Order: sequence, then structure tokens, then C-alpha cells
Amino acid sequence: MARRYDRKLILEDGSEYLGYAFGAKEDKIAEIVFNTSMVGYQEIVSDPSYTDQAVVMTYPLIGNYGIADEDFEGRGLSISALIVGEYNDSPSNFRYTKTLSEIMEENGAAGIEGLDTRRLTRSIRDLGSRRVLITSPGTTREEGLARIAAAAVPHDAVARVSCRKRWYSRTPDHRYNVVVVDCGTKLNIIRSLNARGCNVTVVPYNATAEEVLAMRPDGVFFSNGPGDPEDVLPTIGLVRALRGRIPIFGICLGHQLISLAYGARTYKLKFGHRGGNHPVMNLGTGHVEITSQNHSYAVDEASLSGLPLRVTHRNLLDGTVEGVACPEERVYAVQYHPESAPGPQDSFYLFDLFIREMKEAKEHAEKN
Repeated sequence: MARRYDRKLILEDGSEYLGYAFGAKEDKIAEIVFNTSMVGYQEIVSDPSYTDQAVVMTYPLIGNYGIADEDFEGRGLSISALIVGEYNDSPSNFRYTKTLSEIMEENGAAGIEGLDTRRLTRSIRDLGSRRVLITSPGTTREEGLARIAAAAVPHDAVARVSCRKRWYSRTPDHRYNVVVVDCGTKLNIIRSLNARGCNVTVVPYNATAEEVLAMRPDGVFFSNGPGDPEDVLPTIGLVRALRGRIPIFGICLGHQLISLAYGARTYKLKFGHRGGNHPVMNLGTGHVEITSQNHSYAVDEASLSGLPLRVTHRNLLDGTVEGVACPEERVYAVQYHPESAPGPQDSFYLFDLFIREMKEAKEHAEKN
């Protein structure tokens, strides 16, 4: 007997897609985007940067290796929905402890499978990211469009995913102390800093410069996170207060916030960059890195004119800015995720650069 469709997508352009439910069976309104990764669905659903988004996976089979306790990127799931061509609920992986559907149901993330993800991805590519309603098949197009139009666009995503109070991740025989400003940080960033001899103190996105400097850090890291960077005014102000006083490194949203703090502008991309196969050129060395990305916004290169920031990396697919630096103030940032290791080690040097800057700043301070 044929399965009956029990879920439906209604996009704000009026297009509809029928499919089958997994995960939470709740109705959701979210921004629809696509991700081109072949693996890593657990990291995607647990990445706080996907807050308020419904992610279409272009790889057709999802769920086949289940969920492993050690592989989460966040402390919970903030993604709204996952949309896949075929969902597998019988994982074959000795490490798995739960199915993808189980962890999504526990965290209120909706899932829909069995629809034409190639057609849906082409729609996002051609028409851009837009809002979508995940609902029951009985919801009419007119009702769905009215619900989407009535739903307010959220502007507090970082405030919702950031930690509420500081927490610590220490490592034996540490050499440096790093403050991570949590705008929705991935846990592998913390692990990458620990692996390089850094004790890490994670603080909320709205921490003050006085609070950060009182911890006497050797460097400050500004994390990835969701939403429009121009909404995150407290963190932009924190960058302004700290620049030139201490080594700074930023990734993804952190890159955008650092650029805004220097006076640059950002803009929303048509459909964003998401996946583990984006080529980026290091303009200093000419080397091309295969990078992992997840962002909707980019830094406007024209707005960098006359600022002390210089462009260090460029996306070879669309020419967008992928890195900026102000070496005189020991400030560096990249738009992509070096800790995701799609290369797999193409971009690890960026963490080592941050370590070197902290080492040199520490030696300079001791001499003076």
C-alpha cells in the first residue's frame, strides 16, 4: 500500500511540495536554504548558525549513520527543519546512539522527506532564500501564505543561542588563555583552541570590554552565529573597544562583526554559502583552500576602502570577501570554518596564526 503524504512545504512564492514527516511533527515557519555537504548532517542540525532556518540537503540519502554523542556542534538543536530526498531510520554505525529523527523530535526540529530536493534547490538558487511553512497537507496555499506574511522576522537569534553565563574548557599544560565571545559558537572551535594549548573561557555575546579584560586573556575569539550581523550591536561595540589592545580572531559571523566594527558594511547574499566544498584563495600565498561555509551575509568589499582592514581571502565561485586582517592591531578574521576541516587540513594554519599573534603579544608585553 502506497504511503500517504503527511507533510507539506508552502514557500512564500506560492510553490508547494508534498512529502513525509520525520522528527518533530510541529508546524514551522523558517528561512529555506540549501547545503551541499555529502556528510555531516549531525553537525548541521546542531550548529547554532542554522537557527530559524529550514535546510535542504542536496545529498539524497540522510540519516544512514545515525547520531553519535561526541559529534554535536552545539549543546542543543536550534535548526527549525531539515528537508531531505530520502531519510534512513535504520543507521549502520557502531558509534550511533540515536537516530536523526529521534534527536530532532526531542528538540522540536521538523523533518520532511520524499520530495524533489533537486527541484527545490534549483528554486532557491534561482529565486533566492525565502520563507517557508512546514505544515500538514490539508493547509491550503492561501492559508499558508497568510501565515507566512503574518509571522514576524526574528532579529534576536544570537541572543537566543548565546550562553547565559560564562563557562570554561580547560586543557592540561596550557600556554594561553582565550576568551571566546559566544554568538552561537561551534564546539569544535573550542576543541581546536584546546588542542593548541589554550584554556578557553566562553562568555555571552553581550559581555563588556571591562569584563573580558578583567579575565586577563592572551587573545579574544569572536564566534560564528546566526542572523543579520547588524542586529548584534553589543558584540560590534565589544570589538571596537578591544581592537588594538589584544589579539583578535573571528570566524563566520565573527568575521562580519569585526568588519562592521571597523566601519565596513554587510549585505545579504541571494542564497548564501553552505557546504564543505567552497574554493577560497589565500591572496597572500596564492594557495587555494577547500572550505566549509555556512552564512547568509557577506562583507561589502567596496565599503572596506580607506579602512585599516585589508582583504586576505577571496571566494573563487563568486568573488566575495572571505577574509580580512589588520596586522598592525593583530586582528584577523575569515568567513569560512577552518575547524570543519573539509580540506581536511587546508585551513588549520589560521588557528596557528592566532597562537603566534598571542605569543608575540605576550612576549612584547613581558619586555615592556
